[in-house]
Formats: sequence, C-alpha cells, structure tokens
Amino acid sequence: MKQATRHTDPAGYISNSGRLIDRVNTPDDFRHYSDEQLKQLADEVRQLTVETVSKTGGHLGASLGVVELTVAIHAVFNTPQDKLIWDVGHQAYPHKILTGRKDIIHTLRQGGGLSGFTKRSESEYDPFGAAHSSTSISAGLGMAVAHALAQDDDTNTICVIGDGAITAGMAYEAMNNAGTMKSRLLVILNDNDMSIAPPVGAISKYLSRLVSSKPYERARNAAKKAVSLLPSPVQGALKQAEESARGAVGSRSIFEDMGFFYIGPIDGHDMNALLPVLRNIRDTKHNRPVMLHIRTEKGHGYAPAESAPDKMHGVVKFDVVTGTQNKPKATRPQYTKVFAQTLIDIAKRDEKVVGITGAMPSGTGMDLFEQQFPDRMFDVGIAEQHAVTFAAGMATEGYKPFVAIYSTFLQRAYDQIVHDVALQNLPVRFAIDRAGLVGADGATHAGAFDTAYLACLPNMVLMAASDEAELQRMVMTAYVHNSGPIAFRFPRGEGTGVTLAANIEPLEIGKGRIVRKGENVAILSYGARLEECIKAADALAANGKNVTVADARFAKPLDAALIDDLARTHSAIITIEEGARGGFGAAVLEYLSNSGQLDGNLAIRTMCLPDIFQDHDKPEKQYDEASLNARHIEAMVNRLWK
Repeated sequence: MKQATRHTDPAGYISNSGRLIDRVNTPDDFRHYSDEQLKQLADEVRQLTVETVSKTGGHLGASLGVVELTVAIHAVFNTPQDKLIWDVGHQAYPHKILTGRKDIIHTLRQGGGLSGFTKRSESEYDPFGAAHSSTSISAGLGMAVAHALAQDDDTNTICVIGDGAITAGMAYEAMNNAGTMKSRLLVILNDNDMSIAPPVGAISKYLSRLVSSKPYERARNAAKKAVSLLPSPVQGALKQAEESARGAVGSRSIFEDMGFFYIGPIDGHDMNALLPVLRNIRDTKHNRPVMLHIRTEKGHGYAPAESAPDKMHGVVKFDVVTGTQNKPKATRPQYTKVFAQTLIDIAKRDEKVVGITGAMPSGTGMDLFEQQFPDRMFDVGIAEQHAVTFAAGMATEGYKPFVAIYSTFLQRAYDQIVHDVALQNLPVRFAIDRAGLVGADGATHAGAFDTAYLACLPNMVLMAASDEAELQRMVMTAYVHNSGPIAFRFPRGEGTGVTLAANIEPLEIGKGRIVRKGENVAILSYGARLEECIKAADALAANGKNVTVADARFAKPLDAALIDDLARTHSAIITIEEGARGGFGAAVLEYLSNSGQLDGNLAIRTMCLPDIFQDHDKPEKQYDEASLNARHIEAMVNRLWK
C-alpha cells in the first residue's frame, strides 16, 4: 500500500492528516505495513497514549517505554492466537490501543470503562489478567505447555516482564521450571533501570554488568559479523558458536544457565533491531525457551516523563505540553505521611526501629524514613515473602521491624506471616497501607481481605485507624507491643482533619471507645468508615433518633467488655467495616453467639464490602455500590429502630 505522508507540528505531534492509527483497530490492520510505516505507527501510538493519560490519569511512564515493542510484537506475531502476556499491566495502554479498544481508550480507569490493567473479560487479546507483578512467566509457561500437550505447534506464547518484576522469587521459580521444558515460550525482559522505585539487589546489578560487559559485547559483535557473512543454513549452527564464545570470556548469562536461549541486550526503541529479531524467533524452532533482553527508557519519547520517570509512573490528569500534573492541594494530612512521620519520631529515640518495604518506598512513606535513617531502611524489591521473613529474622535479634506493605500485596506473603511470624510469635509490626477500596486501581489493588486473613491467626493483634490521630496512637502501640506480631491498617488518601497529638500515647490492647452515647441502636465501627457513621448519626439525630457510635479500634482481640455493654443497653448493634465478609463483623457475631447474647431480642447486622470483586471507579461510587456510605448506615438504623 502507499505509505501515508507524515506531518508534524512544531511540538513534534503528528497531524491528523495521513495518520495511520486512524485506520488501525486490530493488529490485522497493520501486519502488512512496511517497517517504516510501523515506526510511524509507533509514534502515533505514543502520542495517543500521552493524550489519553493526560485526561484520565494512569500509568504513563511504563506504557511509553514499550510502544515500539508493542507495535513490533503485534506486527510479527499472530495475536490473539499467539498469546501475549504483560506482566503487571502498567505497560499495557499501547496494547489496548492496538487491540480493538482505541475508540474507548478515553474511558481508561473511569467507572464503567477500560481497566488500567489487562483483563480477560475485557478482550480476547488479554489472555491473562495482571496487576500484581511477576506472574507472567508462570502463566505463559502454563499456556505453552497446554499447547504442547494439545500438539499445537503453531501457537507462540510471549511474556513481557520488567527488570523490577523479575526480582521476585516467583519469576525464578517459573524460569527454573521452564528451562527443563521444550515449549514455544518467549520471555522478553524489559530492562529500563526503573520500576516504580529503582530496582534493587543483586539481580539489578547483574543486569547492569551484563549490559556493560566489554568481553560480552566483543564476543557478540564478532559472532554477529561472522554469522551475517554466511549462508542461512550455517547461521543457525553458528548461534551455538556465539554462545560458546560468550561462555569462553566469562559472559554466559544466568538465563542460559537456567536453560533459556538468551538473546540481547538490544535497543527496545530501535525497530530496525526489534523487528528482525522477533521475526527470527518466530520462524526458528527452538528446542528450549527464549529470553530476549531489551533495553528501554521509561517515559521514552515524552520529555517530561523521561526527565522524571518516578513522578510520571502513576499520574493524575496533566498538561500535555508541560507535564504539570493537576494534583488537588491537600487540605488535610495524608494517612501515609502521618504514619511515616510518626515512625520517624519514634525511630529518633530508638535505634532498634527499622523500616522494610517491597519496592514501594514512596507509596508507603518509607522514602521519608529512609531520608532520616538510610542505614535502617530496607527496600527488598518486589519480594513480599522475603520482606516478611527478613523482618522475622531481624525481630529474633531484638530489632523492631515495621513492614510497610499495601494490603493487596501483603496477600503474597501469607505463608510467611503464618509460619515465620505468627507461629513463632515474633514481634513484627505490619503497617498495612491502602486498606479498603482504592478507586481507579480497581479490584486488583483493593485492600479488602487483610482483616479476614489475619484475624484467624493465633498471636496476631489487629487494629484499624478511624482517623489520623488514631493512626498515630496505633503506630506507637505497635512500637511498644513487643510480645508478638501486630498489624494496623489505614486507608489511601487524606485523613479527616482532626488535631494531631504532640505527645502520642499508646492504646491499651483490645480496648475500643465510645464516640457518641445514644440509645436503642449502637453502631460499632472498625476503621475509616467511622466518619460516615458519625454523619449518619447526625442525620438520625435531626430526626430524633440518638444512636450510640463506638470505635472498636481492635478486631483482635475484641473489646468484649464494650460489646457486652452495647448488647446489654441496646436493642440492635450494627458493625461497619471496609473489609470483606469473614472479618470484623464475623468476629463480633461469633463472640455474641458463643456468649449466648443472640438468644434474646438483640438484633445484629453486619455491613461490609460485598462478596464481589468491585470494578474501578471513584471511591465514593465504589462505597455507594458497597452500601457503606452514611445514607446506607442511616437506612439500616431506621430499619432496626424500635
């Protein structure tokens, strides 16, 4: 076909006349394009990605870093028959644009719109849902082996995993398994020196050494020159010679030792390099999995993202020309910052206090802790299992570790919490950020299950902050509690605006508080829905119904005396929590049942998150769907009022 004319304005943007992307809905529409046209298409995809995320917010930098790779993969491979798996999903926006979702890309991360991650129910081009990292190789190997069992020799499986995600143990478990199998599996290692936080540890250093090795480059360049001068039948044989040469100079890669055919590193933004390599991999019948190592730049092609890849990883709406984000000015302190500052103040008085996180220092506030105590802050990478057992080891030696991990990511370390911490009754402190619903990040990142999965563990103490002042006290409580594991949860975003304490007093373990004394119906809240409970109580009081509002503070141990008093003096108790079924409300029900207090006229109702995975939306709409806003609480009281 005749190549479209490319026009750009002074800012570098492609004009609407002659745009290739306007003719592209699925990869079938551009597989016949010339290499030059594919380069233009990549430029146009990058432009559309920037324009879209400027209006919706989302994960910009990672997506811009894989634009050329995305175009090249879909141009070379026969997706969706060939399976393409994006690890995490932060980098999948260009993929969505090219796979039938271009016309609705403006709904990205909006209520009722496209997910910010790959999602099986959204498109046949998304063979595996991904929002937690390091799962792609395991899933891809499962698919590749399934195709092999079905004697399907035509389907390729491609996994794209970042240098941050490949630090996780699960990725190595998968590679260890894959290296022993004959399968049409291609793993593309996207090495960009920048995950959400800079990659840490020996693997990151190893990749840097591998890329910069002069003997490696000399051996590879010599092999390339030799191969290019020989007939095709001989080229395949000489690939073995290339590997031998690399091994002889000490540059054999860890991936080859694990059984992969290793290729790279190559420039992931150079289509002249990407396209022929991918075509060769597609057309060659390898007897082992292939590892293609590419080097990319996060935020590539958009200057504001190139200059600040950490700040442009996850963004709110922004100005396309300047990159300035339209962040609303905070009027109240952020829960995360309150936690971090409280921990810093404690750590100034006790050198045994240490901080641990898993590749989320800025998200958990531990970057602030690190600024004050660089030798006492440990970012272990995307390795939550290791983080927990590492903390357990430190606790055995008298240190006081605070493990700061999002609720949704702490799920990944459950066996370590059970076996390495709770069973041994070690005083590890868990700071559980992002508890409750999280808006645009949706079901994959919701902090819904931590109360349920921790409350069943012997020796565990569980707290939930109802406001930022309570969070201060819970951090202090965790610090002074040295007789076993303890966890406190708090939500994303701003606090309620209460006055913060200058001198922080710890809580008595297992003791809640009465916030408002009333009659007839008692509202027993666990966590940050307390503000909604008070709003409901105000509305009820305006109609002559003065209810009691209590803050449980603890899900384990329960404040039995408080619950007994509420049961004795009220005809109904309503429990409120921003967690899944089986959590705080279930514990209260069990206690009341076992103590015989449900045998009389006491009514008990539990209000919690619904038994579904809630889709992304604005948090207030999510809580509306969950029936956990003030009007829902008010309606429940009215139904129970006698």
